Amino acid sequence: MSEPGAIDKGAVSLNVDDQTLVGTLLRPEVPVPGFLFIHGWGGDQDEDLGHAEELARLGCVCFTFDLRGHAGSDARQDEVTRQDGLDDVTAAYDYLAAQPLVDRSAIGVVGTSYGGYLAMLLTARRPVRWLAMRVPALYPDDQWDTPKAKLDKAVVRAYRQQSHAGGADRALSACAAYRGDVLIVESERDEQIPREALLSMQAAFRQTNSFSHRIIPGATHSMRDPKHQRIYSVLLTSWIEDMVRASRFTYR
Repeated sequence: MSEPGAIDKGAVSLNVDDQTLVGTLLRPEVPVPGFLFIHGWGGDQDEDLGHAEELARLGCVCFTFDLRGHAGSDARQDEVTRQDGLDDVTAAYDYLAAQPLVDRSAIGVVGTSYGGYLAMLLTARRPVRWLAMRVPALYPDDQWDTPKAKLDKAVVRAYRQQSHAGGADRALSACAAYRGDVLIVESERDEQIPREALLSMQAAFRQTNSFSHRIIPGATHSMRDPKHQRIYSVLLTSWIEDMVRASRFTYR
């Protein structure tokens, strides 16, 4: 990876299905791989900007954005479906891939919770070389076109507490077909994503180039504690730097 240097940061608006998504593109001075950040449900791109800026200084083109129904993007949150979310991340990926400095064979995705779920789905649509997820969520395919905010929480919770095979749903099917590098960061005291869901994902990722699973002791799902946030930042940055360095001969 290139030496740390100045980064260029600019606001971006994307139109998807007559909706406007607001994002921020961060890019370094030297051409390098690209990373797309996908925030969690109810969050926004601000939670990813610090990580994106760190990677940009290390020499990566990074793109953060607000999913529709969140922060600066259009649409009512209670009307947004999972298909809408998948369309949003696909459009964001295509925007990042179209940047002149980005090598399309070296694109990574970083997703948190619901953003991790969308990241898994994205790998079935677009080539993703590196997939990093913190507390990734899992959902049954039923009621795919129902607004995400209106899904039966009890049904979702029960689904996550069961063990599932690689083809049980769209996300796990995508995991089973994925051949890149994976990082899953788990919170020890996660009150939303049970261990069974993460074990189902781990079992599905059977064709990956590499698989890493890290647990942050004492951390909750939202991970509000600054200490836990720092631990995650170090884990994520170190893993990405190692992955990019290991594969540098293919994109230089």
